[in-house]
Amino acid sequence: MSLFFRIAFFILFQGIAISLNAQQLVSKRSSFYVVAGTSGAKLNQFDKMLAERGLSGLRNRYQTIGLGYQARINDFVLGMELYQNLGKKSEFDNYILSYRTSRALINVGYAFTEESRFQLIHYMSLGMGYLNFQMLPDEQQDNLQYFLADPAEGFVLRKQDIQKGTSKYGNFLTEIGFQLSYDFDFPGREEAVQVMAKMGYSFSPFEGKWNMAGVAFDNTQSGAFVRVGAGISLPDRNFFYKDASIGIHLIKAIHFTTPNDFNKQLVAAGYNPLEGSPSNFGLRILGETERLLYGAEVYNLSQTGDASNTHTQTLNSLRVYANGGLKILQFKNFGLGSLAGLGFGNVRYTLSQNIKPNFPELFEQRDFDGYLKKNGLMVKPEIFAEYGMPMTKRKFFDLVFTAAAGYELPVGSYRLGEFDMVNYMAGPYVSFGIGVRP
Repeated sequence: MSLFFRIAFFILFQGIAISLNAQQLVSKRSSFYVVAGTSGAKLNQFDKMLAERGLSGLRNRYQTIGLGYQARINDFVLGMELYQNLGKKSEFDNYILSYRTSRALINVGYAFTEESRFQLIHYMSLGMGYLNFQMLPDEQQDNLQYFLADPAEGFVLRKQDIQKGTSKYGNFLTEIGFQLSYDFDFPGREEAVQVMAKMGYSFSPFEGKWNMAGVAFDNTQSGAFVRVGAGISLPDRNFFYKDASIGIHLIKAIHFTTPNDFNKQLVAAGYNPLEGSPSNFGLRILGETERLLYGAEVYNLSQTGDASNTHTQTLNSLRVYANGGLKILQFKNFGLGSLAGLGFGNVRYTLSQNIKPNFPELFEQRDFDGYLKKNGLMVKPEIFAEYGMPMTKRKFFDLVFTAAAGYELPVGSYRLGEFDMVNYMAGPYVSFGIGVRP
């Protein structure tokens, strides 16, 4: 498990313990949500280089989508969020310039309101991120053999490259902001539908941490933001006894699939095969009310290695699921359940030249790397077992250990070029997790 995840859980446990020791009458609420928003990021150094060539700068906006979890004990708020930020695309000749970033953040906050339908929260976030900047053709190569024979179609620059594995997340990032939210009744249920707005400022506090090829890209991780979203909340006022909760879990999975057919194509083209099976770190948010289970999860499969003496390759797949299911058995602290998931998946292959010049030579020469990507739908059934260990005498929250087994099925075609990757996307898995459940 990466250092970031260890620090995250230490902060989570210590924060809850401090809050509980300081307060005798405890009110709790937990929630998970999705958000979307916008922010600004002007790439000053890169735009200056374009201006010197008589070209207009990149569009200075990026869009955000994210998944979040929040636990509130009295007025103390803790949470975790994952964000994907997509920069606006700009055209140049037959190339598309674009960037994207992602962030994993731990939130620590304070609620100005008592337990009610309306919440006003001030928070600060600490975390790490990833940056991808690329200049590639508008259309991908539609033949894998042609692509492997001549992969140099543009360039891809990455910092803290999570396509080589989630543990590659790095560089310190922060946010500070306010959250406004309001609960609406959920017909026939005790849960509340929570709508929210978040506003604040995100930034990279250490200058130069996002430099690539001699240019600073720090502003891709900075800017004032506005985000709106919705989710499910479990307020204490709706429960006379605690028969519901939402927990957050860090998961590590073993996927029993290998890119054997794809490796044959690599070997035939003179490249080294990818070894082993994909590794996976992920995040799961799981709610339970009267044995009804619901939630979401996201995880990142990756394989990487040397393609040749001059090139590095990565095969990566992001999976995002919405889950629903039933708790089959609950005996004291032990539980068994089943889940079904429907979600989004992709498969991405990058063949990158190891040595590239800095800007502006990189911009002039431009053809070094190749990139193929395909998106689609995924479904999966899963069974799991869990054990909840109370962490306080009054059982305010549990440390939860989980083990699960399931099978993933791709819906539709996943083709890199014309090559079918369905056999790689499908397969059984087992996962193990550790989490917190108020």
